[in-house]
Amino acid sequence: MASTTTKTVMATTEVILREKIAGLGAEADVVKVKAGFARNFLIPNGKALEATKGNLRTLESLHAKRAQRETEELADAQELAGKISRIKPKFTLETGQGGKAFGSVTSMDIQKELEAKGIIIDRTAIKLDKPLKRSGKSDVEVKIHSEVSTTLTVTVETAEGSAPASASGESES
Repeated sequence: MASTTTKTVMATTEVILREKIAGLGAEADVVKVKAGFARNFLIPNGKALEATKGNLRTLESLHAKRAQRETEELADAQELAGKISRIKPKFTLETGQGGKAFGSVTSMDIQKELEAKGIIIDRTAIKLDKPLKRSGKSDVEVKIHSEVSTTLTVTVETAEGSAPASASGESES
C-alpha cells in the first residue's frame, strides 16, 4: 500500500487595511492574508475591510485619509527635529586618578535630559553606537521619523574626584 502525503493549502483572501499593522501594511493597502486571520481578527476588530468591488471604490477616501495623516506626522516630526537640534545637553562624569572616567552617557541619559526639556521621544530614536565615555563634544543622530533625522550635540565633561560616576543632566540652553 503506497502512502500519499497531502499538503493542505490554506485559503487566502484580500483585504483593505483601515490602519497600519506591523508586518502587514499601512492604511489603505490591499493585502493578501489567510482567510481565518481576516475572518477572525482583522474584520471583526475593524482593522480591515473585505476587498469587494464596493469597498475598493471607497479605497480612494482611505488613500486621502492616509496622505493627510502622513503629512501631519511629517510636519510634527520636522517641528520636533527643530526643537531637538537647538538643545545642547551637558553631562558631567566623575573621574579618578589618571583621568579615567567612571560610567558613561547612554541613550537613556540623553532621553531623560530631553524629557526634562519637555521633549518626549523613544529611546531607540537616539542612534548612539556605544556609550559616550570621553570628554568633549559628540554629535548624536536622532531619527524621529522615517524621513526626518537631526543631530544633537552632546557635551561630556569630566570632574576631578574619586566619587562614583554621576551623569547629571545639566544643560546650558
